[in-house]
Amino acid sequence: NFIKKTGVAPEAWIMEPTFTVDKRKEYILRPETIESLFYMYRITGDSKYQDIGWELFQNIVEHAKTENGYSAIKDVTKIPASKLNRMDSFFIAETLKYFYLLFSPTDLISLDTFVFNTEAHPFKIFTPLKK
Repeated sequence: NFIKKTGVAPEAWIMEPTFTVDKRKEYILRPETIESLFYMYRITGDSKYQDIGWELFQNIVEHAKTENGYSAIKDVTKIPASKLNRMDSFFIAETLKYFYLLFSPTDLISLDTFVFNTEAHPFKIFTPLKK
């Protein structure tokens, strides 16, 4: 399994017949995986999604942390991970926010009363005014 090298998935891969890495082996610190884990945990209450998230967080720290922040990884199939010397703003604005939310109390931002936009900002769901 290619993910076992660094513990993070590449930007794209082919899933037939096994997890074969496509040409895009980099990981640029995108939030979508941890966002999905957050929603799955909140919807099911199953702590396995927190466990997966914690493992992912530890792998990002181990392989992407630099002296001054975090860096995208050039090739997730190689150790030591070669860094790309870039950290897009969405890593702090979205990825780390979803890590925080995954481990926060579920009533901190209830999915029954809030919805997140594509930048992971919570917006309160309002009931339309009756005329």
